[in-house]
This record gives sequence, structure tokens and C-alpha cells, in this order.
Amino acid sequence: MDAFREAQTAPVLWVQGLGDWAAVPFALITELASQSAVVLVLALVFWCVHAGTGARLFVAVIASAGLNYLLKAVLYAPRPSWVSHRVVAHAAESSFAMPSGHAQNATVLWGYLGVRSGRRPWLWAAAVLIALICVSRVYLGVHFVRDVLAGLLVGAVLLWAVLRWEDRAVRWWRGLPTARWAGLAVTVSVLPCVSAALWQHLVLGDWSASPDWMGAVPPDPAGATLAGLFSVCGALLGGLVGFTLLAGRGWYSAEGALTARAARFVLGLSVIVLVLVLQDVLFGDLAGLALAVAEFAVYALVALWASFGAPETFVRSGLAQRSSAGQASGVR
Repeated sequence: MDAFREAQTAPVLWVQGLGDWAAVPFALITELASQSAVVLVLALVFWCVHAGTGARLFVAVIASAGLNYLLKAVLYAPRPSWVSHRVVAHAAESSFAMPSGHAQNATVLWGYLGVRSGRRPWLWAAAVLIALICVSRVYLGVHFVRDVLAGLLVGAVLLWAVLRWEDRAVRWWRGLPTARWAGLAVTVSVLPCVSAALWQHLVLGDWSASPDWMGAVPPDPAGATLAGLFSVCGALLGGLVGFTLLAGRGWYSAEGALTARAARFVLGLSVIVLVLVLQDVLFGDLAGLALAVAEFAVYALVALWASFGAPETFVRSGLAQRSSAGQASGVR
């Protein structure tokens, strides 16, 4: 076990051998695949650039994040700084490690935008950014190389599947009757949460950190991972419902003057920030499954606002227009 642990930590220590000067730039790079950055990019594309592309990107990225947390909840893989006290933790992470969420979601998010841009320089820029994010996760001491490679692999497969089948999937979804699409939205959002909760309770309920782990382990990585899964699945439910309802209302156009686009972004984001602040006030003391359920509800509400409430508000306030048939075809 000692030899195996040394073999895993050696690449991390080698990358960290670059020196402390790299901590700040790598911390900034890694933020480009953080939850905050993903939310900002998804909101910007959907509200202000192209609604159809933004909706598809939202579903792809949130589904990727849900799968990532589900795998983490099953595998219970440690982070380098938990295993070895020699690894410097330049960033704090409370959930399990494999696969790397930053590597996986960066591949889906920036890879999708790079491909859909239709421009080779943007595609290469996306590839370089994804590579830098992957290196940053190793340098910051929050992932082994294996975690990053697993995230890249899962993200690449998901990105390929999305690019290949998204048109067919959207047409199929838009043709479903209300009861069926609503039932499917609930099923794909709730089933991973129930499965992970049962797995943790029935199979790994007495889990504790291995005595061989010589680093600093957070108090409840299982609970943090479960809460992350519930929040992402809640967002998936809110987004699927919101986009489908919006399409039934005639969709909307993200075009318009720069001032109108900026106003949409500020207004929409202000409501999200308000909801998240209220979440901290109301549910800040919760833990375990109770916290996870609260996270599911809050992020479902946030995503419903982002995908339906905000666009409807934009249209009714004159900040946006209903989409024409040609513009709406991006989601049909």
C-alpha cells in the first residue's frame, strides 16, 4: 500500500515542484471550471448570446455534473492531500475525488463551445484551456492524475454523445406529451439521488477514513458529495421543466441591444444571488440528508428561474422578444 500510495503521489509532488509562485495562476485557471464560473457562462450564453445553444449547453453540463457526483458517491476515492501530508493542499475540497469534476465539466463546457463556434482557433483555445485546468487540479493537490484522466475520459464521451445525438434528442423530447416529459424529468433527476443515498446508507453507512490516510481529511466527504449530487440533480429538474415550458410559450430570443443584454444578465443573476443568500440563512445549519434535500429544492428553484422565469420576465418587461420560427428551431 505504501508503494502504491507513493506511485500516485509522486506525479503530484513533481508538478508541485514548480514552486509556490504557480499557486495563484493555477488557482485562477481552475476557477474557469468552478461552479461559479459554470453558472455565469451558462447564464450568459442562454440569456444574452443564443438561447438555443444556451439551453442545450445547460442540459449537457448539468447532466455531466450529475454523473460526476454520482460516480464520486459510488467510488469514495480520496484526494492527494488526504492521503499524504507531503502534498500541499492549495485549494480546499470537501467531496470525494474520482473522477475530477473540473476536468470532466471543463471538457463538456469549453469543448462544446469550442466545437459549436465553428472556428479552429476557438477550438484550439478550448483544448488548451481544458489541459491547463487539468494540470491545475494536480498542482493544487486536489486530484491524482488518475482522477483527471477519468474526468477527461467521461467528459469526452459525454461531449461526443451530445454532439452526435442532441438534435435527435431535442426533437424526441419536444414530441412527448406533458405527462411523459414531466415524469421523465422527475425520474432522471430523482433516481440518481435516491440510488446514491441508498448506496451510502445500506452499503457504506459505516464508512470512515482509512488509517493509512496521513493527510487532513474533511469531516464528512460522503455528506458533501451527496449534497453536491442533490444540488446538481435539482438544477437538472428545474432546467428540463423550465426549458420545456418556455418552448411551449414560444421560446424567446437572446438577441438585442448590448444594453438590453447586460440588463437581462444583471437582473437574472441578481435573483439567483438572492435565492442563494436566503439558502445560507435558512438552511445553513443543516447537515447530511436534510441538507442534500434542501439543496435539491433550492437549485431546482434557481434553474427554473433561469430557464423559464427569467426569460418570461425579460419578454414581459421588453428586454427581450419572443423568438421567430427560425430562431426557435435551435431547441426544436
